[in-house]
Amino acid sequence: MRQQRVRILKTNSRFISASSWWTGEWSECSRSCNGGLRTREVLCKRRISAVEEKVLDDSACSSTRPSFTEPCSNHSCPPEWLALDWSECTPSCGPGYRHRVVLCKSGESGDTLPDSKCPKNGRPTSRVRCNLQRCPPPVWVTGPWGECSARCGLGQEMRSVQCLAHTGQPSNECLEHQRPAAMQQCKSKCDASLPCKDVSTVAYCPLVLRFKFCNRPYFRQMCCKTCQGH
Repeated sequence: MRQQRVRILKTNSRFISASSWWTGEWSECSRSCNGGLRTREVLCKRRISAVEEKVLDDSACSSTRPSFTEPCSNHSCPPEWLALDWSECTPSCGPGYRHRVVLCKSGESGDTLPDSKCPKNGRPTSRVRCNLQRCPPPVWVTGPWGECSARCGLGQEMRSVQCLAHTGQPSNECLEHQRPAAMQQCKSKCDASLPCKDVSTVAYCPLVLRFKFCNRPYFRQMCCKTCQGH
């Protein structure tokens, strides 16, 4: 029985070893260029059986601890494109564009370089289409009414009528049937001290008399002198 126990102890002693450092696989480099670091796991272990190891405190390993970091990718980075943030969409409605600044940067110092130093095919786009919302439709815009053409009685007054886009620019897209009147009848208060005369801007007074329109108030006011006595 004692001999069998000795044989078991001898058998187990073949698998028990002194503590030693165990190292894992290196990680990926933290940078692809301009110097980075990669890391690995370093443990102090002791084999206690054919299939089992025990992790010990680092002080249990007498030899120098292997490094768990090392530099990598020490070569300089090539020049590369740097795209800044996009601008707001311009104009604020309808089809427009967003813009951004694209710079060629030195991979080593970060200084701005001429565009020719960076790869031509890889340049990011600096403009993209955008459309925030539909623009309001053009509208008819009227000016103030002008003075009445008659100094006494019935006449005409006029105003400007324009179709304008939301930008204030002239447009031809307003609906014609919604166009406001540009001219309307007006009436001026008569002053008894004013002489009876034809309105100077009217050239049809002889025709008014000829076609016997003097009995109509409007024409009688516009052609007062011509219609006098008729």
